Amino acid sequence: MSASLTPAFTPDEKVVYLLKPRGFCAGVVRAIDIVELALEAYGPPIYVRREIVHNRHVVEDLASRGAIFVEELDEVPSGCRVIYSAHGVAPEVRREAEKRLLQVIDATCPLVTKVHVEAVKFARAGGTILLIGHRDHDEVIGTSGEAPEQTIVVASAAEAEKVEVPDPQNVYYLTQTTLSLDEAGQIIEVLKRRFPSIQGPKAQDICYATENRQQAVKRRAPECDLLLVVGSQNSSNSQRLVEVGGNFGVQGHLIDDERDIDPSWLAGVRSVVITAGASAPEVLVQRVVGHLQKHFAFGRVEEVEVIEEDVKFPLPGELNAYRQQKLTQIANV
Repeated sequence: MSASLTPAFTPDEKVVYLLKPRGFCAGVVRAIDIVELALEAYGPPIYVRREIVHNRHVVEDLASRGAIFVEELDEVPSGCRVIYSAHGVAPEVRREAEKRLLQVIDATCPLVTKVHVEAVKFARAGGTILLIGHRDHDEVIGTSGEAPEQTIVVASAAEAEKVEVPDPQNVYYLTQTTLSLDEAGQIIEVLKRRFPSIQGPKAQDICYATENRQQAVKRRAPECDLLLVVGSQNSSNSQRLVEVGGNFGVQGHLIDDERDIDPSWLAGVRSVVITAGASAPEVLVQRVVGHLQKHFAFGRVEEVEVIEEDVKFPLPGELNAYRQQKLTQIANV
């Protein structure tokens, strides 16, 4: 049940509000499970192309257990097992893996796969695809690779005002799954004004977890003094959470863990809202809470559930079979 949106604490009491949902989304849980199960089933080394999810702590933990993170497939010995990250890959990467006889396990988030499928469909229609997102993000690089000659990345409303296409009557748009809802909406509005015939996906591409975490920040953060978002600097959805708070005039900071907290941020602060990006482990959130309690006298912690989440994504067939076998063995002990 959602907590009241009216702060209920005495004037001299410092309070931490923990937003729910926060942290791992279904796609991240699936991706991490894939690496962990692959290490168990096949043993190290297991190669992973790029960061499995954009969180330094997660990557370092998996590396300590035998996962080897590489930038490109030419770093993987021929015939070895490799996992694609949750952000997806371009077709050229898949072709290279086949050529080098790599044993691929695909951890691409199903919601990212949805965008790839849409890109292929729109490309077959022969038009121009305007991909709303950040050019250097792994997800955008992978999606663009489905139809590189037909795709133009649009990163802002200003770019949307200037972009030119060969045929204004045959234009489509897609979005990166981890964008700010408000920012993406503004860009789409500009594109629709400039290209009245533009077509988009039947359902929005921004993922449920990104939307839910942003909505939670909108609901609670404006009533508090400080917003702390737990997540790594290269996490797009975590960056957007800070921006969402900033749009409401809330001082916000993105932190990897409690060591990033600057004491000056807490001067005069009585209420702090804490959330976490979709790839940030809950243990880091709890470390931040404990740090605020121990060093800054925040005596009260209240969890605020704004939206309930119950989404789960299935594992790839081979690893799902391994997990089921393992669970059966445990049950029979």
